[in-house]
Amino acid sequence: MPDTGAILVTGATGKVGRTFIARLLADPRFDSFSLRALNHNRELEPHPRIENVRGSIEHRAVVEKAMEGVTHVLHLATVKETPEQIMDVAVKGLFWLLESCRTSKTFRQFIMVGGDAGMGHFVYPHPIPVAETQKHSAYQGCYALSKVLEEVMLEQYYIQYDLNGCCLRAPWIMEKDDFKYQLSFGEDVFGGPRWRDLVGAEKADEYARTQAIPIMLDPQAVPVQRNFVHVDDLVSALLLAVDNPKARQQLFNICMDEPVDYGEMAKYLNKTRGLPTVEIKTQYHSTWLDNTKAKFLLGWRPEYDMKKMIDAAFDYVRAENDPRKVWYPG
Repeated sequence: MPDTGAILVTGATGKVGRTFIARLLADPRFDSFSLRALNHNRELEPHPRIENVRGSIEHRAVVEKAMEGVTHVLHLATVKETPEQIMDVAVKGLFWLLESCRTSKTFRQFIMVGGDAGMGHFVYPHPIPVAETQKHSAYQGCYALSKVLEEVMLEQYYIQYDLNGCCLRAPWIMEKDDFKYQLSFGEDVFGGPRWRDLVGAEKADEYARTQAIPIMLDPQAVPVQRNFVHVDDLVSALLLAVDNPKARQQLFNICMDEPVDYGEMAKYLNKTRGLPTVEIKTQYHSTWLDNTKAKFLLGWRPEYDMKKMIDAAFDYVRAENDPRKVWYPG
C-alpha cells in the first residue's frame, strides 16, 4: 500500500498525464498523495490536490523549484521530430530531473515512460519477440534517438547512484478515436504512415470517400503486425509501479498481448461495420513486443485487445468542446 507522497508529473497535460492524474485522484490508495504538474504550454484545470508549475525542464532553476518536497517523479514530457528542441528536453531536461532526484532529501522513486521508437518499432525487421534485453536500434530522425538516450541515461543513474527508478516502454499510445484516425486516407490522419502519400491524392480521395481501411503489407506482401497500447492500460501499469519494490531499476514493455495484425483488423472492420479494405505494400516490418515481464513482476494485465481497441475508437463520439488536435508534429 503506497504511503503518503508528492508526485511531480512532467508533460502533465498530455493524454497520459491527464489520464494518470485523473485515475490517481480517484484511487483511494493514493488519497494521501498530492500532485504537482510541470507544464510548458498548457495548464491543468484548478484542483485542490494539484499545484501547477509553469516552465520547461530544459532550465535547471525550473526543475529545482518543481522538485521541492517531491517524493516521486513521473516523467512524460517529450517532443517529436523537432531538432531545435529535442535535446534540450530529452537530454538536458532529463539530466536536471535526475540530478535533482539524486540530491533530494525527500525523493523516493523516478518513473519514466519510454517508447518502442528506441527499438525501431516497425522500421526494422524483428525476427523474434522484442524483449527488454534487446539492444537499442533507433530509426532515422531525432525522436527515436531521444528515446534511446533517455533509457540509457536513466539506466546509468541506477549504476552510478543506485537511483530508484523504472521505465515503462510503450508503443503507440491510443485514446478516444485515435485508432480510427490512424487509418484515415485524408489529411486528418493521425501519425503514420500517411496513407495518402503512399497511394496518391486521387486514390486517397476515393478511399476516404468509401471509408476504406488500409491493410499495411510488408515487403513480402504479408500484413504487418504493429504494437499499440491503450492509455488506460498504460496508466494501470504506472499506478502499479508506484512504490512497488519489484519495479526498482526495471524496464518493462507495456503493450497489448498481441500486436494488431492489419489483415485481421481489416477483416473485423469489414465484418462488423461493412467497411471496404485496400492492400498497400510498404517498407515496414512486423514487430511483437513481449510484455511478459510486466505481467510477472507488476501483476499487470492489459484490458484492450484488437477488437476492443477498434470498437472503442470507432464508437467514440467527440464532444463539441473536445476537437481533435495534435499538439506535436511527427
